[in-house]
Amino acid sequence: MSSSLLDLFNGLPEEVRSRALSHSSWVSNRSDSYGRLAFLGDSVLGLAVAREFFDRHPDTDIGDLTKMRNQAVSGRACAEVAVELGLDRMMASEEPTEGSGIEAEKLLQSERALASVCEAVIGACLVERGFEVTAKATVEAFSTQIESAIDQRIDSKTDLQELLARSGRKVVYVLTEETGPAHDPRFSVEATVDGETLGVGEGGSKKEAEQAAAERALEALQA
Repeated sequence: MSSSLLDLFNGLPEEVRSRALSHSSWVSNRSDSYGRLAFLGDSVLGLAVAREFFDRHPDTDIGDLTKMRNQAVSGRACAEVAVELGLDRMMASEEPTEGSGIEAEKLLQSERALASVCEAVIGACLVERGFEVTAKATVEAFSTQIESAIDQRIDSKTDLQELLARSGRKVVYVLTEETGPAHDPRFSVEATVDGETLGVGEGGSKKEAEQAAAERALEALQA
């Protein structure tokens, strides 16, 4: 049974959780704040999400893989996940009752601070629980961001349709092969225009294969 990122974090020692939620202005020693853990978490997040895209989209080239990863792990994405997990409230509760540090209320208005806390939580989980468990929980926590990056990026079919419409042509997608077991199928699709195959794509669904084929067709037409 998998554990959510929040479950993992809540199960960590109190000292580790406190460090992951503490701004540098709240502690006497900067190394006792979330900075170092955020540095670590940023790398874990990037690798975990990159691997997710790599495995799910075997036909996607490095350019699009990079774009999807960058979108899914952006500062904005991290800040949104932080709020979804309730890390903003947890950070506010960690604010010292005395001292001259920056008020939590002001920090929580900063995308950068929220993103850093999110990354620090990932880093803390890595230190205590290891990479595999943390990476799996991180991908789950960022699932909405990952799907959004995929949906916004994979619009090659629309782009191809609009390009062909300028010359009155249409594209037809032909399913040429379906392999693999029912729980892990693979589809091959050809994008044909006027009887000519301009692109071939593969994917774990017909839709994904069609998008890959459309992407190849666009590359051929724009070469």
